[in-house]
Amino acid sequence: MTSSGLENAPEEIKLAVDLIYLLETHDIKPDVALKALEIVRADLERKSKNN
Repeated sequence: MTSSGLENAPEEIKLAVDLIYLLETHDIKPDVALKALEIVRADLERKSKNN
């Protein structure tokens, strides 16, 4: 995807690209990343229900 394509991408795509970059540049193992993402998901779902 070109940078101009990413500029026009939905916010969730931009965030996903940023997260993938962060995980890859820090050599995070996929199993560790998936476990961490589950924790993040649970936290965000909890916060979403409380609002």
